[in-house]
Amino acid sequence: MPSDRASNVGSMSTTSPPAGGFLERHFKITERGSTVRTEVIAGIVTFATMAYILFVNPSVLHSLSDSAGVTLPLSALLTVTALAAAIGTIAMGIFGNVPFAIAAGLGLNAFVAFGLVGARGLTWPEAMGVIVVEGLIIAVLVIVGLREKILIAFPDGLRRAIGAGIGAFIAIIGLHDAGIVLSASEGDSRVSVITGDLVSWHTAVFVVGLIIAGVLIARGVRGALLISIIASTIFAIIVNKASGGTEWSGGVADIPTSVFATPDFGLVGQFSFNFVNVLGFGTAFAIVIAVMLSDFFDTMGTAVALGRKAGLVDESTGTMPRLRRILLIDGLAAALGGATSSSSNTTYIESASGIGEGGRTGLTSVTTGILFAFAMLLAPIAGVIPSEATAPALVVVGALMLGQMAKIDWDDIGIALPALLTILIMPATYSITNGVGFGIVSYVVIAVLRGNPKGVHPLLYGCAALFTWYFIYGAI
Repeated sequence: MPSDRASNVGSMSTTSPPAGGFLERHFKITERGSTVRTEVIAGIVTFATMAYILFVNPSVLHSLSDSAGVTLPLSALLTVTALAAAIGTIAMGIFGNVPFAIAAGLGLNAFVAFGLVGARGLTWPEAMGVIVVEGLIIAVLVIVGLREKILIAFPDGLRRAIGAGIGAFIAIIGLHDAGIVLSASEGDSRVSVITGDLVSWHTAVFVVGLIIAGVLIARGVRGALLISIIASTIFAIIVNKASGGTEWSGGVADIPTSVFATPDFGLVGQFSFNFVNVLGFGTAFAIVIAVMLSDFFDTMGTAVALGRKAGLVDESTGTMPRLRRILLIDGLAAALGGATSSSSNTTYIESASGIGEGGRTGLTSVTTGILFAFAMLLAPIAGVIPSEATAPALVVVGALMLGQMAKIDWDDIGIALPALLTILIMPATYSITNGVGFGIVSYVVIAVLRGNPKGVHPLLYGCAALFTWYFIYGAI
């Protein structure tokens, strides 16, 4: 017996796991040239860089009531924003083993609020139902292997225009939240007007936040947007206290009575597919497709860019291991965002900050996700931050997204005009659907009339037909 046991022990010792145990085996940390300490620090940096979404997303989704008179509570919105980000990011780390973080996507959240709830008259559950469906469609497309065909079908310039258009859209939302750009009155031929109240304390808070964000980003400071939100909120609190609480009310720009609270999960599961009955099948389908394309292209571009930065892309073939799994997780995360009422979740380019700190594996994402989970306890803070303090983040992110315009071939009118229409119409009509639709239809029409009908992928013809129907019967 003793000899057998000794033999077993010896056998076990020769097959013992390498240093790091489970973490090393699962994440292949050493193989990718990293360490556990480096991965954890990288995860913390990524969280600090993108934690601004915990306050910006609730601010956007809280900004208006739906057709039933329901306004989503800020405390619950912070909870679900953190919850969806935590689940999606941890899943990306464990199953994708990449240092990519996931959270509510700017642009799509604004479209949910202003396009679906504001303009289309959907209730919040119905609007979130749209997001659940588009996320599931992305997941199905990835599973059946259609993602490559979709990428081939859409010219690069049009894909970039969609991203730039969303950037312009959220920048306008930011200026609107700051009180600088106001919606035009009914009957006014202008899309928006400039408010004359440019010397208010509300505007001052926005300007201070925008300057801080711009300077810190230019200097390469990690967490610049979060620092901007905190600094401008403190400034707003000082102003509000000095004015006797006349500038902001209802707890906004006030010292919170508590910092931590039990998470409010009341919005989880509050989604409905009744939007199909409200909008009609054709219009609903067009909207879902437009949102899906926007989400899909954004994720593809972000994932490949982050993969290159992390050294995970095979430059000889241009492929990245587990890309299909990464896109599947992202699609399911989008659906999860709708199911939790936090809007569509997507992979964040801010993950590059953690990669820049040496993050190379999914342990970075798991660390970031755990921090998002802890952030669910910070709900009381969401009600303190004024919209003028979160607006600079929208403007800055919008400006960064507009950088995609630089790689559009503006010398080719066949892509330049569709790209311009896509970029301008999104913010002008507060609709991603309209921008995507105008871009696709104009691209196909120009290609056909210039004598190159065979140069248009069949999928684009189908999309052009769908959006033509949408513009005629669905109304802009």
